[in-house]
Amino acid sequence: MHATLLGILGLALLGALHAQDSVPVQTDFQQDKLTGRWYSIGLASNSNWFKEKKHLMKMCTTVISATADGSLEVTSTYPKGDQCEKRNSLYTKTEQPGRFSYTSPRWGSKHDIRVVETNYEEYALVATQISKSTGSSTMVLLYSRTKELSPERLERFTQFSREQGLTDEEILILPQT
Repeated sequence: MHATLLGILGLALLGALHAQDSVPVQTDFQQDKLTGRWYSIGLASNSNWFKEKKHLMKMCTTVISATADGSLEVTSTYPKGDQCEKRNSLYTKTEQPGRFSYTSPRWGSKHDIRVVETNYEEYALVATQISKSTGSSTMVLLYSRTKELSPERLERFTQFSREQGLTDEEILILPQT
């Protein structure tokens, strides 16, 4: 019984790792073109915090800049109550262009971040696999250079989120601020 349970857990872990390996990264990723101001247009996640806070979430502004070592400094400003709050994150570059890692100092969670698809001037689709001691979750972000995006780009975000195993209840187009 114990060996069977371990085998099932091993297969589940292998499946999760394989699923993350199948998440693509932008071909010929050009980091310098990703820098600048973006708006968070869409957010999808199967994490508990997302389910709890989904009804409060609104569009935020994110500024991405490159560091000297090729990592990304990501500063997001989002509405919280009647004021704005900033969150700074350092996405550490990996050997694969377009793929970054981040460890949350607050929660200790490890983030595998991939720029899946972008044309740099209009939109960027980013997938993150989050691992922490209590389990793992998936998050997909849709960034736009403007506060509005074409229905085709919104549909691509929804389709990609579903491909990552997220349900329609876990996919949100953020209200403008």
